[in-house]
Amino acid sequence: LQNPDIRAELPKYANWPTFPQLWVDGELVGGCDIVIEMYQRGELQQLIKETAAKYKTQEPDAE
Repeated sequence: LQNPDIRAELPKYANWPTFPQLWVDGELVGGCDIVIEMYQRGELQQLIKETAAKYKTQEPDAE
């Protein structure tokens, strides 16, 4: 993260001290180690597919 304010505040907001942080659908999934473990177990792909499907069926907001 290039913005120093975001870099300083995100760990406090997320209660997660390290970067990178993966967020999906407004929820913190975890850091690098957790994401790698999820990928190896096939859980990351499933999470992404389910989240993408959820938003694919929603109507886009009219502007």
